[in-house]
Amino acid sequence: MELLKVLEEYQNSERLAMITGEKKITYNQLWEQSDKLAAYIKSTCGQDKSPVIVYGHKDPLMLVAFLACVKSGRAYVPIDINVPRSRIENIIDSVCPKLILVTEKFTQYKEYPCVNIVRDASIFEISANRDSDCRISSLDYVKEEDVYYIIFTSGSTGNPKGVQITYGALNRFTEWALNLGYGGIKNHKHQCFINQAPFSFDLSVMDLYMSLASESCLFALEKQVQMDYKKLFEQLKKSNANVWVSTPSFADLCLADLSFSKNLLPNMELFLFCGEILTNKTVEQLLHRFPKAQIYNTYGPTESTVAVTEICVDEEINERYNPLPVGVAKPGTRIKILDGDRELPEGEKGEIVIIGNTVSKGYFKNEKENQRAFFSYVIDGKPTPAYRTGDKGYFQDGWLFYCGRIDLQIKLHGYRMELEDVEKNLMKVEGITKAVVVPVYEEEKVKYLKAFCIYEKEFENSHKLQKKIKEEMSEFVPEYMIPRKITFVEEIPMTANGKADRRRIQEMN
Repeated sequence: MELLKVLEEYQNSERLAMITGEKKITYNQLWEQSDKLAAYIKSTCGQDKSPVIVYGHKDPLMLVAFLACVKSGRAYVPIDINVPRSRIENIIDSVCPKLILVTEKFTQYKEYPCVNIVRDASIFEISANRDSDCRISSLDYVKEEDVYYIIFTSGSTGNPKGVQITYGALNRFTEWALNLGYGGIKNHKHQCFINQAPFSFDLSVMDLYMSLASESCLFALEKQVQMDYKKLFEQLKKSNANVWVSTPSFADLCLADLSFSKNLLPNMELFLFCGEILTNKTVEQLLHRFPKAQIYNTYGPTESTVAVTEICVDEEINERYNPLPVGVAKPGTRIKILDGDRELPEGEKGEIVIIGNTVSKGYFKNEKENQRAFFSYVIDGKPTPAYRTGDKGYFQDGWLFYCGRIDLQIKLHGYRMELEDVEKNLMKVEGITKAVVVPVYEEEKVKYLKAFCIYEKEFENSHKLQKKIKEEMSEFVPEYMIPRKITFVEEIPMTANGKADRRRIQEMN
């Protein structure tokens, strides 16, 4: 399938494409407004095809901006409003954009041109009318190998890495995803999708493009709504949604309230989970409260276009396996369990390597990391893109099982992060000379982060100091990367080769 050509077919549709609170946009408005914004981008940037940064939260105009960037022949880089300013500036400096589009208040950074597309929408009309040749009449120039979007994820250096996903990879992912559920979403158009994740998190790609490709409605839950039970459940009831896309943690949050059931969402047919471990307990509760809905567990890193495996978890699967499998690979993808270059047999644990047609073309301007993580794997005499995930897994009964990381990368509430990234930013706080961060697990899932720090200054109240450190850290990293607990120690246990002994640290109180 070709997403843009499918959307072109919907350009006269008056069906709603997205709802966020009181804000709405139809497919017709999405197409027309993105045409005009694309014309503005082309006239502003000229021949420069640098990626365009799109900053905001869940305003429907974010979708207009995404589509406009691609129509103009440029990748978009989504940045959510909850990303700390220092990290935003780091991403901007990495991209060096000729244009930043925003839907929320944004303080200009350096000399990078910035336009508020909510406040200054009239300039797009003027640009489109002045230069009619810039109007988008054909999408033939958007090639399969063109980068469609770049999502920045946590990096071990303390700086985020930009994962480049091509138009072809997104098309193939979406085509596969539309086959999930009762006969496939492609045969049940005009659904309502719940959007939980911010657009700078790759899980949102699943609900966004499945929704758009099926002429459905994306019902977005803003962060302040998700943090308020009353508002959250009011919005869920209002959505009358059919398809749920979220991390398992968000479902657990909702399941804590007994009203989260088929009575609240009577038309819910499909739960799609990705981003972290789905537990048997979560599945058991969902099957009980939504007896007519199907539950799919999926797996995949940002570097492989959201997800590459799937399994429908019913009562039989849930009773038979603990932990649950993440399923079988989608068409066009092969998964191997390797120990170095040696392929391991079923049952043995090793590194999950993804080979296939939705693997990223690499990190943006980061050749060192590209050489480490990406390579070409020859299948049937044909070189195929491959990615070393750093995830540990094994095969059993033909299913893939995920069992954590082989390095210092974890997932917390679906957000991927490098522990070294957290540590380096923790040490930016004045007074901290050494920091080691470890994950705290519950039911094989990371529940929170705990930091052990050497603090060189005197202090009287540990609680107040922890609060102060967390406040300072919020200037450097997103909220989910701030350790919940901070313990102050005189020394950090070390291994014989001079590295932090994380196993001993994990056992410390």
